[in-house]
Amino acid sequence: MHTSSDTRPSLPATSLPLAPVRVAALQMVSAADLATNLAMADRLIAEAAAGGAKLVLLPEYFCYMGYKDTDKVALRETPGDGPIQAFLADAARRHGVWVIGGTLPLLAPEPERVLNSSLVFNARGHEVARYDKIHLFSFAKGADQFDEARTIRPGTTPGAFDSPAGRVGLSICYDLRFPELYRALGDCALLVVPSAFTYTTGQAHWELLLRARAVENQCYVLAAAQGGKHETGRRTWGHSMLIDPWVKSSRCSTKVRA
Repeated sequence: MHTSSDTRPSLPATSLPLAPVRVAALQMVSAADLATNLAMADRLIAEAAAGGAKLVLLPEYFCYMGYKDTDKVALRETPGDGPIQAFLADAARRHGVWVIGGTLPLLAPEPERVLNSSLVFNARGHEVARYDKIHLFSFAKGADQFDEARTIRPGTTPGAFDSPAGRVGLSICYDLRFPELYRALGDCALLVVPSAFTYTTGQAHWELLLRARAVENQCYVLAAAQGGKHETGRRTWGHSMLIDPWVKSSRCSTKVRA
């Protein structure tokens, strides 16, 4: 789990909270088993809450990393109903924290695709925001072959919400490469980036892009990543971190949590 850090108003902005708020990025190595992943996520949320975090961020695909891209389609849920959404609401309520639920697969119009969605629950367990990933990853290099559009329908609308940490802008993984999305979010205190960067692309661009978004938008950037060798053979970059508007970073205290 990323070391929890306070977001402090080091730069003037109307979107910032009046007092420092502790936030946490939770790093995972998700498996191809829903129950195992939810149990690990719950332990990490509890740990962050015990450390004083008021808002926690799970990584992309926190609930499931399958052997095939099509595996997640079988887990898709109807908005407002399903075990993954019920878990997120319950965890937020039990631990008394705001939970940004990484991503989970929600029903799309096409039976062969899903929406890769980030849902936000307040400390009472009420859903307060949703964002469907707009920019879909496509990459081919050696054994790394990815084309998210085969199984994911792109979203269309940027998302943000008000929280104890101020105004929070939502994005997901590959969105990080598109600065125009963040400009469209307007004045935010914090941008969040739940991710599952590959080892190859993460090593090349992960921190560079996070720092760029912090500088451009003069706000904090909180990034929670998948990080390690998954049972499926996939390797993700990790390096979850919080970056402040002056691009000083608080890095993940442990690179991999299984």
